[in-house]
Amino acid sequence: MSRFEQRGDYPRGAGTGNRKLIRPPFNSAKESGNFNSHSAATATPAPRKKPAPPEQTHAENFYFVKQMQARTPVTVVLTDGETLNGTVEWYDRDCIKLTRYGNPNLLIYKHSIKYLYKSSEDAASGGPNGPFNGDGGNGTHDR
Repeated sequence: MSRFEQRGDYPRGAGTGNRKLIRPPFNSAKESGNFNSHSAATATPAPRKKPAPPEQTHAENFYFVKQMQARTPVTVVLTDGETLNGTVEWYDRDCIKLTRYGNPNLLIYKHSIKYLYKSSEDAASGGPNGPFNGDGGNGTHDR
């Protein structure tokens, strides 16, 4: 009997080698694949890094091709507030070509575009008095 057990400071068997291990044996943790250098009890799989987003999504290309094929009338709002109406004839990395009726076609740099959106048929044909709204382009609305 140890001197502590004789004095009654510790319960019987507390100072002896009858303790259980808190963690599993080293080999079982290594075999199960949950081995971590800190401890096997807190072992979790290593977090996987999220892949980096692609350099380019091609969403802009898809949008312009769709508008060109359908000859969709668009309204382009420039950074200075001016609005232009027409259809996108072609585009490249830096600019778009806007085809307009009754006005000169324009080559617009993309950095000068604030936003663009699909517009009504009236705007693409030159406004409410254009040749494609059924009044023959003469501006009269009585029949």
